[in-house]
Amino acid sequence: MHGSGVVELKKNAITYSHISLTKQSLATAAELLAARDRCLASIYRLHGPPPMWGRPTGFRTLLRIVLEQQVSLVSARSMFERLRSNIDPFEPQRFIECGETYLRSLGVTRQKAHYAIQVAQSFLNGNLKSIGRMNDEVAHATLTQIKGVGPWTANIYLLMALRRPDIWPDGDIALATAVKKLHKLDHRPSFVELARIAERWRPYRSVAARMLWQYYLAERQLKVAERGSILTRKFTRRLAR
Repeated sequence: MHGSGVVELKKNAITYSHISLTKQSLATAAELLAARDRCLASIYRLHGPPPMWGRPTGFRTLLRIVLEQQVSLVSARSMFERLRSNIDPFEPQRFIECGETYLRSLGVTRQKAHYAIQVAQSFLNGNLKSIGRMNDEVAHATLTQIKGVGPWTANIYLLMALRRPDIWPDGDIALATAVKKLHKLDHRPSFVELARIAERWRPYRSVAARMLWQYYLAERQLKVAERGSILTRKFTRRLAR
């Protein structure tokens, strides 16, 4: 598990915090984390390396992450599709031309309509043009200068769109739920406790997060399958009466 590929990845992750994960480096980092951490090892044994979930860079992705703040992914997806159906071309310039009032008429809240225009303005002004070449700290600071883009939104963009290897998405409930079950805790850890736990996974915290999401989704699917099996058995017994 400690071949030259891992050594090279570790060197790059520490020295160059603006590199992006590839499918190969993701798998290598997951293997290294599994060798270092018992709980992550259990995920790795069951599921292997995590998927390379990602989103394209640019205006649409950052806008969608803003829409996902404090609402369900289903609700955010519905709102995003409504905007896409009514705004053509779906570009920053057109959003600014439409204005906040029009966005609100489509069902966007007053606050998020304002945030959407701020995000559009940042892309139109070229403020984010070089973000892919910035290190993590500078890129995070640049994103959070945009009104409506807080630490969580910036981290998700860095992790999913720029695919940085060492980003921890503070405030993610799914990660806290996964850690609670893996560590057999009585309570879900606070986000401060979770960030402290994540320190042991540097310089691959993004990879650890992806492994925990992988575990969380697998556990959810298992529960759905078990629930379906119970309902099927109940229905079968009812038919047999």
